[in-house]
Amino acid sequence: QVQLVESGGGLVQAGGSLTLSCTASGRTVSSYNTGWFRQAPGKEREFVAAISWTGGTTVYADSVKGRFTISRDNAKNTLYLQMNSLKPEDTADYYCASGPRAPIQGFTDRTKYTYWGQGTQVTVSS
Repeated sequence: QVQLVESGGGLVQAGGSLTLSCTASGRTVSSYNTGWFRQAPGKEREFVAAISWTGGTTVYADSVKGRFTISRDNAKNTLYLQMNSLKPEDTADYYCASGPRAPIQGFTDRTKYTYWGQGTQVTVSS
């Protein structure tokens, strides 16, 4: 049984930083493409960042490029999202997801992912 558990969300002021974690069980993060999505109230779930199963390629949404960094710790089987220079528009529930091995460029599409975490809330105050 695959489980993805996010943590690290919270309330932060604009300009601040947070690091989200996603710990996997039943699946090795280094063997599959993994990503982060977010969903703000009343909006569709949108792509944030993804990392290839090799770890060699990362992809970011334009809205977070240069501010967010996706990474993973294979020994801990954990995916991370380092978020810097946070803005009020970054407020959302953040979800990690795991999908199959494939060219990572297609993994901005949430339908490519098989497994999802339950989400962690991030609130950025102005």
